Amino acid sequence: MDRRSFINKAGITSATIAVAGNAIAQNAKIIPLRVAVIGLVHTHVHGILGRGKIGDITIVAIVEPNRILAQKYATQYGFSMDIVFNTMAEMIVKTQPEAVSTFSTTFDHLSVVEFFAPRGIHVMVEKPLAVNLIHARKMMELAKKHNIQLLTNYETTWYGTHKKAFQYLIEEKKAGDLRKIIFHTGHEGPFEIGCNQEFTDWLTDPVLNGGGALTDFGCYGANLATWLMKGQKPLTVSCITQQIKPEVYPKVEDEATILLAYPKSQVIIEASWNWPFGVKDTEIYGQHGYLICEDRNNLNYRWKDGKLPVKEILPENNAPFNDPFSFLSAVVRKTITLPPFDLSSLENNMIVMEILDAAKESAKTGKTIKL
Repeated sequence: MDRRSFINKAGITSATIAVAGNAIAQNAKIIPLRVAVIGLVHTHVHGILGRGKIGDITIVAIVEPNRILAQKYATQYGFSMDIVFNTMAEMIVKTQPEAVSTFSTTFDHLSVVEFFAPRGIHVMVEKPLAVNLIHARKMMELAKKHNIQLLTNYETTWYGTHKKAFQYLIEEKKAGDLRKIIFHTGHEGPFEIGCNQEFTDWLTDPVLNGGGALTDFGCYGANLATWLMKGQKPLTVSCITQQIKPEVYPKVEDEATILLAYPKSQVIIEASWNWPFGVKDTEIYGQHGYLICEDRNNLNYRWKDGKLPVKEILPENNAPFNDPFSFLSAVVRKTITLPPFDLSSLENNMIVMEILDAAKESAKTGKTIKL
C-alpha cells in the first residue's frame, strides 16, 4: 500500500493539509506544539508522519523499540533515528514534549496515560479510547487528577458531512426529533486491504485490541451517536457477532451488529471486516426528513416539504477542525474549548466504552444489556 493510501486511511488528504497550512500561514506568531509519537505499530501513524511541516506541531521524539520498523519509516519520511527511543522513560530524559500522540496497541493506551499524566503531558490516542471500560476508567481518573487533556482521534471527526449534519439536525432541528440512525463502518478486512504485520499482529488479537471488528469499527457509530444524542446514554445495548472468516480471523469476530435503544429512537451500528470495499457512511432519520452522509464530503438530505432530495458537496472543514494534530495543538494551547460531548472528548468516549463493553457482553450472553 503506497503512502497516499495510508494517509487517506488516516483521514488526512492534500486538501486537509492545504486548509491547515493556509490557516497557519495567517498566524506567523504560532509556536509549534512539541509532540512525541508513542509507537509506530498503528498504521494511522502515517497521518502524522506524512502531513508535512504545517507549522502547528513539531515531532520532537518517537518511542518505538522495533528499530527495523522505525528505520523503515525514517527512510520513508526523512526523520533522524536520533529522535527514536526504545522506551518512554529514555525519551523523557532527553526531550520534554508538551503532548504525545499514541500509535501503539490499544491495550497500551493505559500505560501511556499512566506514564505521561503525572508529568502533566497531554495525550491523544487513536480510537477507541481503551480495550475495555476498566482501562478507560483508570485513564479518566489519571487525566482528571493531573488535569491533562485526554483526546481520542477518529477519522470521522473531521468529515465536513458530519459537521453539516450536526448543524442541520441538532442546531437547526430541520428534521425534528431523531428517530433512527444507521452507521455502516468497516472494510474488506485488515489482511484483505494489506495492513502490515506490525498492525495486524495486535489488531486481530482479542487482548491487545479488545476484540475484532466490534471494537475496530463499532466505536465509530458509538462515538457519533453519543455526539448526536448530546451525551445521552442508550437505555439498552444488544449485539450479535459472527466469525464469517474463521480461517482468516480465528481469535476475533469479523462481523458485528450493535443495536442501541434510546427513549424515542434507535441506533444501528453495522461494523464489519466483510464489506466489499471501505465504507463509513451514516443515515439519519427524523420526524420531518432524513440526511445521509455518504462519506467525508458528499451529503444527501430531504425534508418533509415535498421537495426532491438535495445533494451537497462539502469542502474540508477549516483548521483546526479538519485535522487531529492541528486540533490537538489548538486544545492544548487553549485557542479552542471543547463543547460538551465533543467527538474527541473524554466524556463522550467514556460512554463509547460503556457501549462497547455492553455490546461484548450482549454478544457473549445473547442478552440485551441495560446501562
